[in-house]
Amino acid sequence: MKKIFLLAVLAGGLAFGQSKKVVASDVHWWGYKVAKSEASSHEGTVKVKSGDMVMKGNQLVGGSFVLDMTSINATDLTGEYQQKLNGHLKNGDFFEVEKFPTATFKITGVKKNNDKVYNSLVTGTLTLKGKTSPITFPAKISYSKGVVSLVSNKFSFDRQKFDVAYKSTMQDVFVKDDIDMLVKVTAQ
Repeated sequence: MKKIFLLAVLAGGLAFGQSKKVVASDVHWWGYKVAKSEASSHEGTVKVKSGDMVMKGNQLVGGSFVLDMTSINATDLTGEYQQKLNGHLKNGDFFEVEKFPTATFKITGVKKNNDKVYNSLVTGTLTLKGKTSPITFPAKISYSKGVVSLVSNKFSFDRQKFDVAYKSTMQDVFVKDDIDMLVKVTAQ
């Protein structure tokens, strides 16, 4: 009886995949003013609070990540200007982190991409400020010795789909809707 149970557990793990816990991450963002250029942008980081990647054999098939929105930080400024921008990003003008302290990304599919560097297209749903929208981005995915690594190419999403809008109507005209991101995640 024990052998049958053990066999069922092993077969179930193979059928549904093996979950790997996120052990390292680097999530970088860029936001733009009127013209989408480096000269008119701000950039920074946000921390991954938790996450997992699900492997079936040596293929990534799923997973989810929780972003700690309270950790959003502008890295292109220092001192008082950095503090002001960080406060601005965290308050009701943009991400409302007191009300929405986390955002989540759930992988719903991974398929082969014809790019030599970014060998996969990752599709999933981003939930930010209580709103969910699909996102697809190219990524380099590798798996070796029990460690899976996902490195995205820079990709964009429309902040307006998540009600991330400068509450002053005139001011929102001066901020581009696109937010660019680059994600690096390692799970073991």
